[in-house]
Amino acid sequence: MTRVQQSGVVLLVALAACSGTTINAQLLNEKADLDVISRIRDRESKHSEIREMVGYLTDVTGPRLTGSPNLKKAQQYALERLQEWGVANAHLEGWGPFGRGWSLEGFTANMVAPSFSSLIAYPKAWSPSTNGIVRGEGVFLDVKTTADLAKFRGKLKGKIILLTSERPIAPNFTPPAERTTDEELLKLANANPAQGSRRFQMSSEQRASAELNYQKWKLLESEGAAVVLEPGGGDAGTVYVTAASIPAPPDLSYEQRPRPWHLNRPHVLPQVVVAGEHYNRLIRLMSRGVPVQLEINIGAHFYDDDPMSYNLIAEIPGTDLKDEVVMIGGCLDSWHTGTGATDNAAGVAVALEVIRPLKTLDISPRRTIRIGLWSAEEQGALGSRAYVAEHFGRRPVNAATEPTSRTREYEKFSGYFNLDYGTGKIRGVYLQNNEAVRPIFAAWLAPLKDLGAGTLTINGIGSNGDHNSFDDIGLPGFQFLRDFMEGNTRTAHTNMDVYDHILEDDLRQSAVVAAVFLYHAAMRDERLPRKSRIQ
Repeated sequence: MTRVQQSGVVLLVALAACSGTTINAQLLNEKADLDVISRIRDRESKHSEIREMVGYLTDVTGPRLTGSPNLKKAQQYALERLQEWGVANAHLEGWGPFGRGWSLEGFTANMVAPSFSSLIAYPKAWSPSTNGIVRGEGVFLDVKTTADLAKFRGKLKGKIILLTSERPIAPNFTPPAERTTDEELLKLANANPAQGSRRFQMSSEQRASAELNYQKWKLLESEGAAVVLEPGGGDAGTVYVTAASIPAPPDLSYEQRPRPWHLNRPHVLPQVVVAGEHYNRLIRLMSRGVPVQLEINIGAHFYDDDPMSYNLIAEIPGTDLKDEVVMIGGCLDSWHTGTGATDNAAGVAVALEVIRPLKTLDISPRRTIRIGLWSAEEQGALGSRAYVAEHFGRRPVNAATEPTSRTREYEKFSGYFNLDYGTGKIRGVYLQNNEAVRPIFAAWLAPLKDLGAGTLTINGIGSNGDHNSFDDIGLPGFQFLRDFMEGNTRTAHTNMDVYDHILEDDLRQSAVVAAVFLYHAAMRDERLPRKSRIQ
């Protein structure tokens, strides 16, 4: 027995002792169907299609930015696979309007003097095209206070701007891929319940920095800069890239901020993210007084014909409890510089692989099992939030004084399990501060300990995953706890999020664990317990 297994047993014993007869009875009554688990494991071991599905979603469809033709190709592929397996009611469900689609059709970025060097660089999503090749001397916007802005006024029109100073890059002495250690899992298992989330408040220094950044962008817009360059996160040629920036006052709420995909076509400067090491060289040359000549050419295409976006929904109808629903899903959209392999073709392929054996093994679930493959997760979980609002309810603008609206489907919903955050093994579940499900999930995990899945933490993962769309209105929504591997540094949102970083064996393990959870949630007598209602 490993330390992780030992800690799980100790945790369950302590939980039963401290929580009285109710949870102890729950532990005794909640059973895992070992026969079905064995069949699921055997099917995944001998007949997995994970590799094929991840390969198609990445290498064939390419990046899947919301609103792009590539996302529609990926949706069509997943739709056809579900129909091929005989999954019922497979369809694209529209929501929105989302806004403008975007794709990159051509791009070059070079330093041409003092010597030629091709730059590792990528335009930001929804950056407009340049007017052909822009060639000229780079201008470093060396601004430390708002007073420094004055010296650049009247001098930036048509220029290629380097927005920030050199970005320090620390040497990497450890491998970027790391599995979650036994000590880290034990710490998660023993975490205290969250006391509620606090709204982020900027310090005076952070606010001053945000205000300076806002003023810099306003200056560049008013001056008519041709292109803006910034250093990307990451190192060793890995470049972290997301959406184009639009100036907005620091105190403007997240919901009110202009977005480059909005239908009102906000003005957006052409923007490029350069690998940190290449960007730093440009800055160092300029600091030596060496003129740097650059040439940039962005060819981008906007899609305005269909402002709606779509989620892919399908289901396996239930039997005696068919009006009740359990769901699994993940986001199908991605950013544009890689092919969205670990974020999140991996999760989508696992979700599909969960549905396949539950359908092809002719397992008749009591509750309806539904899959949701979401769009626009990268823009704020917009797709899953729209789905939840349409089918289950929505939180009001002022949650402190107004009740959450709920539809007739709300009370029939049992739970949602999300698959995201990389290619690593599932090691357990984030309980989202829902202590009542702990003994249930512990029973389901018990036969899977040999797969390395055994940790339950009261914590939430603390990011904008699609499970939060359900959790936010009081429905049971959970994210699996996974080994991050390279996800935080080398893959997600970068040019290196590609098929080569997929771990097939880990995804097979994930498919088994997730299928076991979905099956048991569909078969138990009662729906999953909920946290106290959100009013």
